[in-house]
Amino acid sequence: MKFDRDVRRKLVSYLVSVLALLCVGLAILPLGDILYTSVVNGGKVLSIGFLTQNSPLPCNPNLQSGCQYGGVANSIEGTLLLIVIAGLIALPIGILAGIYLSEYGNNRFGRTARFLADVLTGVPSIVLAIVVFGLVYLLASDGVIPTSYVLSVLSAGVALALIMIPIVARTSEEALRSVSVQTREAALALGLPRHRVVTRIVLSTGRSAVITGALLAVARAAGETAPLIILDAGNPFRFVPADGLHQQTASLTYSIYNWVQSPYPNWQADAWGATLILVLLMLSISVAARLALRQRYGAP
Repeated sequence: MKFDRDVRRKLVSYLVSVLALLCVGLAILPLGDILYTSVVNGGKVLSIGFLTQNSPLPCNPNLQSGCQYGGVANSIEGTLLLIVIAGLIALPIGILAGIYLSEYGNNRFGRTARFLADVLTGVPSIVLAIVVFGLVYLLASDGVIPTSYVLSVLSAGVALALIMIPIVARTSEEALRSVSVQTREAALALGLPRHRVVTRIVLSTGRSAVITGALLAVARAAGETAPLIILDAGNPFRFVPADGLHQQTASLTYSIYNWVQSPYPNWQADAWGATLILVLLMLSISVAARLALRQRYGAP
């Protein structure tokens, strides 16, 4: 009887292990398919010229040769510009909000702010883009700002920042909460004021996890398309910093959206190349976040 029970237990354990491994394979399969398809199709156009040239003019769909494939230099430049604008807005606000929620948010206002941050995390990006569009449009209608800012790189950056803020705030809060109470108490026992304990000890101890949350928020913003469709109609040429942030710019996600539904063969090919670059960008950010976590927690 005991032998049968042991055999049955081992058999069930083996079946559960196989089932779990199968589920892991099914979860990885879509990612593998995305990487494989992006590399196979995007690798055909990926070159130094593709990374240094601007978006090409469309080719006649009936032409079999002679098409100029151009590049995505302006789209990469625009994507990095949008990330920088959104990061400059979202990271300070999100980290400070996370510090408040972690250290001083054990009250009704803190619980309300935490709940609103969770709700804002799940709000579709297109809704945030519409809110920003309406706000900027009202300000432009009242003459507070020029009308050129309604559809501009600055408005798109603000919308991306709204996507990033709750993510940074909640991840920063959890990162700072992971710092032990004993560490805080030891610093306070040495006579350090509360604000120095937070900035010098708590924030320094949890900085790797804070950086990880910031990188994840950047990855989320860099892959968004809806805010750029609404707030930034796209510019096929290079962004000129001297002209100001009221102009429009190209971006990888908007270019992919625009090219993939066109009938032009060179645009369709460039869409795959831009997709590969975007996938590599997301992969790089994920690897950087993983390395930051490993440094913080010693993960393999």
